[in-house]
Amino acid sequence: MDTGRNDLLGELAGDAALERSDFLVQSTDQLRRFLDRHKDRIAAVGGLTLIDEDPDYLSIAPDLSFRSRSRYQDELTGEWISETEIIETAAELVELYNPADVYAAFAEAAKEAAGFAAEPTASDDLLDAAGIAPEESVALGEDPYAAAADSWAAGQGETAPSDDETAARRLYDLALEYQERSQRTEARLLDEFEVAAASASALVGDLVIVDDDDERLVLTASGEFRAEVVPEEAAGEWRTLSGAGELVEFYDPTDVFGDLADALAEAFPAVSPDFEDAAAAEAAGDDAEAHPDDADVADEEDEGDDVDAADDEGAEGRPTA
Repeated sequence: MDTGRNDLLGELAGDAALERSDFLVQSTDQLRRFLDRHKDRIAAVGGLTLIDEDPDYLSIAPDLSFRSRSRYQDELTGEWISETEIIETAAELVELYNPADVYAAFAEAAKEAAGFAAEPTASDDLLDAAGIAPEESVALGEDPYAAAADSWAAGQGETAPSDDETAARRLYDLALEYQERSQRTEARLLDEFEVAAASASALVGDLVIVDDDDERLVLTASGEFRAEVVPEEAAGEWRTLSGAGELVEFYDPTDVFGDLADALAEAFPAVSPDFEDAAAAEAAGDDAEAHPDDADVADEEDEGDDVDAADDEGAEGRPTA
């Protein structure tokens, strides 16, 4: 009896494994065909951010490679660690993500990038989508949505602070909350830049942006930022920053992009006319220092020739004794 049961379970397991393999092969082919059909569109828009729900993140670059970010808590240190993984093939993607979710993410991302309205919900926009005029609907007395909104707003209200300490505490909590929200927004901005920069960075290669005694910042050939810093409390110990979430703890994206532009202009002067003109002026100054007063010497020689000619003319004009 046990042998027969085990045989049945073994056959079930083997068949399930075969079905899974077949599903992955078919899903990979389907996704590959989808990407091939839309590769020019994806390249034209510079890639898309498909999923951006902390901690989940998935984006596609113009070269059709995907970038996925995972976030987990280190059991030993208790710190949250973000890891970014580059997924280069459709086969790898369907191993990690449900294809149905991927297609849904493409649909939502494309609509959002185009500025289309969101899918209609159980509100007035649903009636518009269905072609039903408001007067054709059934009246329910007071507007239930307005009442629900008022009820929600009433529940969100907070008692005004009664003293300066309570007010300071509320401001303190708000400051921390908005700091975290600001960092999430900045991290998303860096992630979007990395997706857009992937194809160009592959040709430029690793580019050093900052290299100081206590910090190093590099834009890698894959389009990702890599940074190492020496925090003030670390007593000379270097810390590697992995992912945009950690990067924004030490860097302002505005400064990062500005420093990157300067580093690119220095490495490739032709990309920045102002930098190229400054380099040419500096080169001209160096040349002038290497050959001082060449023009003045030539002028002095010409002036000396004129004086000699005048002396000869004067000598011929004097009467002889």
